[in-house]
Amino acid sequence: MMNTYLLRRIGQALLVLWAAFTTSFVLLQLMPGDAVLIKFLNPDLGLGPEQIAEIQAAYGTDQPAWRQYLHTLGQFLTGNFGYSLQAGVPVSEGLITNLPPTLRLAALGLAVALLLALALALAASVVRVQSVRALLQSLPSLFVSIPVFWLGIMLIQWVSFRLGWVPVINPGPWQGLILPTLTLAVPISAPLAQILMRNLDAAMAQPYVAVARAKGASQLHVLLRHAAPNALLPVLTMAGVLFGELLAGAVVTEAVFGLNGLGSLTQQAVGNQDTAVLQAVVMVSATAFVMINLMVDLLYPWLDPRLRNAVGG
Repeated sequence: MMNTYLLRRIGQALLVLWAAFTTSFVLLQLMPGDAVLIKFLNPDLGLGPEQIAEIQAAYGTDQPAWRQYLHTLGQFLTGNFGYSLQAGVPVSEGLITNLPPTLRLAALGLAVALLLALALALAASVVRVQSVRALLQSLPSLFVSIPVFWLGIMLIQWVSFRLGWVPVINPGPWQGLILPTLTLAVPISAPLAQILMRNLDAAMAQPYVAVARAKGASQLHVLLRHAAPNALLPVLTMAGVLFGELLAGAVVTEAVFGLNGLGSLTQQAVGNQDTAVLQAVVMVSATAFVMINLMVDLLYPWLDPRLRNAVGG
């Protein structure tokens, strides 16, 4: 039944979140050194052993690892991400400031990547000249091999400095997102385009396509009306996976364009061994990944009647 399917998917999502929390906690505990001692044992601060012990107790680093795990898990379940060791403020304040720009950038990057992948796949399916078709099919391999930092620098050099189309110095709120969005979208579009191309080729070889052609439907109509809807289902799954990666992997793009987002927050936390911030960033990325994939799973039966009948049965 549909309710059983929904409960099973929600249960799987919660299990993934718990696994992400546990894995990240263990890996952060294995980091060498004590972040509290590294920061507060500085002789210039003039803190004595008793004061250091009080600070460790305040941050809970003097407790056994299993007790820290349970305490941190309980806090996360209530929406409390703890305090940043470096900034001395709640981690949630940093997330409130830095998460929205990254979410906006990731959403725009994924949307542009989907449009670019769809355009490449449709063009490769419609074009009849074999050499042009081969060129279009090879573009995803080129896109995925381009280093993100190099692409960002080249876009700044050519689009901004040489052509003057988009300013990078004091840009508007949306102008400042054009080049970072393209930098994220180009490599992300590669796997989406490859999957879509293969699925379109497979769909165009199905009997129902031959029937539609026999009824006089044009190539473009058959492609958009019959082949594309079936070919898009696996692309949605890949898009959900890539969105979580965009949140976690925006460090390079934000560094190239000087954006203050989740990437810059992660970079600072790694340098300062700010485990509370790193744990929160991991969980935010994991939650976004799980939620997007859960929505895609729930959309599958709605998009494909065959799956809807299977779930309903």
